[in-house]
Amino acid sequence: MVQAILAIDQGTTSSRAIVFTADGTSLAVAQEEFPQLYPAEDRVEHDPEAIWQTVQATSREAYQAAKAAGHEIIGVGITNQRETIVLWDRETGKPLYNAIVWQDRRTAQYCRELTDAGHAELVRERTGLLIDPYFSASKLAWLLDNVDGARPLAEAGKLAAGTIDTFLLWRLTDGVSHATDATNACRTGLFNLAAQDWDDELLALYGVPRSLLPEVLDSAADFGMCTAEFVGDAIPVLSMVGDQQGATVGQACFKPGDIKATYGTGCFVLVNTGDEIKRSDHRLLSTVAYRVNGKPTYAVEGSIFIAGAAVQWLRDELRILKNAAETAERAARAQADADVMMVPAFTGMGAPHWSADARAAVFGMTRSTGPDELARAALEGVVYQTGDLLTAMRADGLDVAGLSVDGGMVANDWFVQRLSDIVDLPVNRPQVLETTALGAAYLAFLQAGVFSSLEAISDGLAMDRSFAPEMADDERARRLKRWRACVKAVLAVAEVD
Repeated sequence: MVQAILAIDQGTTSSRAIVFTADGTSLAVAQEEFPQLYPAEDRVEHDPEAIWQTVQATSREAYQAAKAAGHEIIGVGITNQRETIVLWDRETGKPLYNAIVWQDRRTAQYCRELTDAGHAELVRERTGLLIDPYFSASKLAWLLDNVDGARPLAEAGKLAAGTIDTFLLWRLTDGVSHATDATNACRTGLFNLAAQDWDDELLALYGVPRSLLPEVLDSAADFGMCTAEFVGDAIPVLSMVGDQQGATVGQACFKPGDIKATYGTGCFVLVNTGDEIKRSDHRLLSTVAYRVNGKPTYAVEGSIFIAGAAVQWLRDELRILKNAAETAERAARAQADADVMMVPAFTGMGAPHWSADARAAVFGMTRSTGPDELARAALEGVVYQTGDLLTAMRADGLDVAGLSVDGGMVANDWFVQRLSDIVDLPVNRPQVLETTALGAAYLAFLQAGVFSSLEAISDGLAMDRSFAPEMADDERARRLKRWRACVKAVLAVAEVD
């Protein structure tokens, strides 16, 4: 009987459950989308109950399919959208409000006030992060100050809070376990990177009672037992890891200098910096890549808020695409001389610009601009932003010699080739694109003792294809010059009252 792990991949737009063997083989997959809620222009929310229902349904489907085929599922690994925060009642387990999503910008003014008051350097030094609506701290402060009765209940110890992994674990264990891992904790803006614990000074700054927050464990740890009601059997939760750090493990980026980019709703580039907390001079983030056996491994991260979400916008709002896969064909047949560029700042701009007020724009349209040109511009907007991140990493002295990629967008050969052309680097694509879920499974196998070390994971990583740059240097330079002018214009408009 083959041993396997049920990996729960709770993402921004859907929940997936994948059963993996230790060699990375996928035995069963289930996926369900859930509604995106936009109650105001600057707000993005999820219904936590909808998330829970989709996690239950997909997990049961994948688990039962793998079990019926004769496989032994020895544990659960969880990976999740980061920074999204939930506040719930400890007694009933019911959320007091919708989950506030990482893309949400409602706390932009509050973050500006904290920055103007001189707190930015404290936050950066303790957490490796910036003061920005992206991170969980300001969202949690908003919930405590704007949901009726929340603050007195929190101060009385009657509420619990956490990122999505923590909320799921609470539900999976019927309230027995209130925990997270270091990779999720470090994205809140409340976690001290060096001390590897919640920071009391930052908790006071944001007005967050420590009693609200979960215990912080390693990424591979004994998180508790799922109740038998979840999938039909009581099985242990053996790993939890933020989605981008899950992909880092899934890509076996275990050596300092290893770098990966994951293209999902957003795009996130992480480079392993080993046991050093590397401080960026170009507004990149210091973060935990993973924590195993009590030892944190750190990374520098660049965050792009909108990647695949730009394609979703073309599909769902403009309705010029039937599905995301159609972008490859449309981009390939777009007019060669059309210089249409999209800056997809639908929810502000992340690294290295960090503008909460920036908004998306399309430049260079003519009467002949159509769906093909817009599809290409959406894909290229993600490519150019990746180039900005790699430029900032090089300026910080990080050696960038190649790029490993994963996520749904990289199934598109046109996109990956254009990425290689613009960043002027070889780009490597693995056979398993769902490396986020695979990383959670690998960590669970590690905790179960199936792997003796992280290095043992590297042996099973299989490459699909490597892409090499083909674009002429002068053409690349011309395109990048136009891109930077477009970004400058978007940022200038964001500064206009």
